[in-house]
Amino acid sequence: MDEEVHYSKVEDVVGSHVEDAVTFWAQSISRNNDIMKIGCSLSEVCPHASSVFGNLDPKKIYGGLFSEDKCWYRCKVLKIISDEKCLVRYIDYGNTEVLSRSDIAEIPLDLQFSSVARKYRLWGLQIPSGQEVTQFDQGRIFLGSLIFEKQIKMRIKAAYQDGTVIAQAEYGSVDIGEEVAKKGFAEKCKLTSSTDICEEKKSDPGQLVLRNLKSPIPLWGHRSNQSPFIRPKNRLSGRLSVDLKSENDAGNHVALPKENLAVGGFNLGSNVSLAKIKQDQKLIEENEKLKTEKEVLLERYKALELKVEQTVQELQQEKATTMDLTKHLESTLKTCVGTRMKNLAAKVEILKEIRCVNVNVHFGNDLSDAIQVLYEDCFTIPASLNELEIIWAEYCLAQEKIQTCQNVNEGNILIAKRNEVQQKLYMAVEVFILEVDELPLNKRLKTLQDLSASLEAVYGQATEGTNSEETLKKFYDWKCNKREELTSVRSETEVSLQHLVTWFQSTLKAFDLSVEESLTSEDTIGNIDEILEKTESGVCKELEISLTEQGDADKEITLNTYSQVVQKIRSEERLIATVQSKYKDSVEFKKQIIECLNKSPNVDHLLSIKKTLKNLKARLRWKLVEKNNLEESDDHDGSEIEEIKQEITQLRNSVFQEIYHEREEYEKLKSLVQKWFPELPLLHPEIGLLEYMNSGGLLTMSLERDLLDAEPMKELSRKRPLVCSEVNGQIILLKGYSVDVDTETRVIQRAAAYHRAWREAKEESGLLPLIFLFLCKSDPMAYLMVPYYPRANLSAIQSSMPLTLEEALKVMKGVAQGLHTLHKADIIHGSLHQNNVFALNRQHGIVGDFDFTKSVSQRASVNMMVGDLSLLSPELKMGKPASPSSDLYAYGCLLLWDDNVKSLLCSLIYCRSSVTAEQVFNAECFLLPKGKSTPNSGKDTEYTPKKEEE
Repeated sequence: MDEEVHYSKVEDVVGSHVEDAVTFWAQSISRNNDIMKIGCSLSEVCPHASSVFGNLDPKKIYGGLFSEDKCWYRCKVLKIISDEKCLVRYIDYGNTEVLSRSDIAEIPLDLQFSSVARKYRLWGLQIPSGQEVTQFDQGRIFLGSLIFEKQIKMRIKAAYQDGTVIAQAEYGSVDIGEEVAKKGFAEKCKLTSSTDICEEKKSDPGQLVLRNLKSPIPLWGHRSNQSPFIRPKNRLSGRLSVDLKSENDAGNHVALPKENLAVGGFNLGSNVSLAKIKQDQKLIEENEKLKTEKEVLLERYKALELKVEQTVQELQQEKATTMDLTKHLESTLKTCVGTRMKNLAAKVEILKEIRCVNVNVHFGNDLSDAIQVLYEDCFTIPASLNELEIIWAEYCLAQEKIQTCQNVNEGNILIAKRNEVQQKLYMAVEVFILEVDELPLNKRLKTLQDLSASLEAVYGQATEGTNSEETLKKFYDWKCNKREELTSVRSETEVSLQHLVTWFQSTLKAFDLSVEESLTSEDTIGNIDEILEKTESGVCKELEISLTEQGDADKEITLNTYSQVVQKIRSEERLIATVQSKYKDSVEFKKQIIECLNKSPNVDHLLSIKKTLKNLKARLRWKLVEKNNLEESDDHDGSEIEEIKQEITQLRNSVFQEIYHEREEYEKLKSLVQKWFPELPLLHPEIGLLEYMNSGGLLTMSLERDLLDAEPMKELSRKRPLVCSEVNGQIILLKGYSVDVDTETRVIQRAAAYHRAWREAKEESGLLPLIFLFLCKSDPMAYLMVPYYPRANLSAIQSSMPLTLEEALKVMKGVAQGLHTLHKADIIHGSLHQNNVFALNRQHGIVGDFDFTKSVSQRASVNMMVGDLSLLSPELKMGKPASPSSDLYAYGCLLLWDDNVKSLLCSLIYCRSSVTAEQVFNAECFLLPKGKSTPNSGKDTEYTPKKEEE
């Protein structure tokens, strides 16, 4: 052994091979990685290494091919048995085997290091003298059952000169030496000093090896789940076992039993001479020896006989295979030329198709074409854009100053400065528009989009990467190499095919009987095999290059280049989009400013509408007075009163028509204020544009309470005045709110926020629309005009004709949409109950508005009930503020009329902190099958505008 032994050291090993009951080989657990690395290195080196020849060095390490698993292991030569056979020991496992020289290979110097396995001997034990072979083998098997493939703790005591380590072996709490001694396979020996042990003469290792070779392989050596520590198994041919046994028997004396000394009544007390006795004894010994040799020869004979039978069977199989092969070759030779030419023609046909088909992807031609398109016609920023951006920023700053100004004189100064900047901006916009009109933006954008789509169809979604010129350089180098390789191979293919065509042309003359010129067969036929070989080689090589998939390195280069190209495309598309957006703004600016340059837009049309409204309202009031006078007179004419009522209705409709026209004009002016003329509210405060904008377009100054033919709704007027009227054929409800200076502003703000949320989606918002908001001039009242849906709230419907399951799901889905719309606008309803949730035509659910004079906490403090269940969420009862989840709690309580939505109800009532209105809107129970007819469609109630108790 090459490793130095440290006495009194404790190490963990795994048993790999057993020689006898006290001697075994084991591997250190710490060298597990070494065994794996050795195996990998040998599997790469040995199959290509040359076999050994000449004299073998017993100190040198070779590679040996183990006979059972045909794997390579490191070994040393113990004995040269013949010119072809050698006895070797696998030094990393400890077992031995006879190998042919062809199975032994040279290994490099980096594998010439110390063995992984060590030879150990149990401390204080020895094999009993005169032990029989059977007991010897049983001792090996027993020791193997204790140490093989098991983690053993070795306490090193000493070492022999040959490297055998004397140690005490323990497996857990079991002392292995004591167990072997208890079974009688070993006996205690006198313990000596380390020096004595090192100088002790060991038995001949060759004899031990031979004895181990004769011994049967233990069953524990054949486990299937072997670890890297397991040794290669022993294997010997029959002849070698007999030879080794004979050689071993020749060198050991056979002890004969005493009864064998008496033959045929002869005894020591007879008169036979001593010489005769010795002669008889010698004959007996020779007889025994001959018997042993006979048994060996019989075993050898049986083994040879079996081998002969196997050889005969193999020869018969080989003969049959050879005959089949001969027949196949004979049939193949008959069609060899035709088959070869047919195969070559098929390959050439495939090659033609490949050359015709676009192989851009394989060699990156599509990417190089894309790069060329990007860099040749690359779009650059117009020169006028930078100057335009500077002036535009200056213009926006001037507009902001005007917007925040509240003094007319100061505003006029800011407007004059703004107009100067506006003039400069107008000139810059004209230059920019002219320059952009000359650019093929749409054509370039279409080219980029087509290019991006075509590349994405081939390479998929692009990944983000760093923009690097090194990537493009690497791609071009790779493409050049690929192009050179393909060009070279194609050139060889074309040359070889041309030679084949030339050969066919010259061969035609040799087989044409009409040609008088005589040509020898050597001139025409002689080189066809060589020409075919070159042609087939060239065609196959080009096919292989063209059809072989790209390797990982090639794919990485092309994908990185693709990412760079896509980034370049996206960058240029963003640049074009920026220019187009600025061009659009510039065109709109020019269109608006060209008529109003250095002057504000005209508000005369709005003033004219207001004047018309004033006249119409005056006429309407006069007609109302006239109607009242006629009704109070004693001799009034019914036809005259009816005629006046018709005029009043026409005048009222005309008033509302002009109010709608006024709203349209306000919207136009609002757009101008937001974009170009922020000074309008400052210059024309009389038109009330700022108030209109602050109310979200809901507030109107032209509507008054006395202009409406309103009927008080006493049944619904418990909390506030409610009147019902009809406007343009639509039944409307007027909600009156008592306001002062402070609450008036809050009412307008809250109503405006609600109205803006509704305007985002309008009919799809799930909210009750607000028509108008106006203030009473004579009383501190604010009136809100909303549509009137008589007996359409859930309370009335469920008490008269409850909704079916399908109707309920449709209605409550709309209510969920309404809550989602409010919550998205950061508005908490706070007072959702069965009276302000409406089911329009029993199909469409909407959320009604709330009291705009109250805050969220005030609205949520009212404890409404649905049946026996309070709509007030638990956290509100504990004094916590209202939240979207408290709205959802009330929503969940409203669903309690149906048992089929309990799963959603549990989430809303018990887990609402993690549930949103959007999740409720998209709940599975609302996903109704398409095309399904509505149950009880004949019972649906058509709601016509009428005045009934709600």
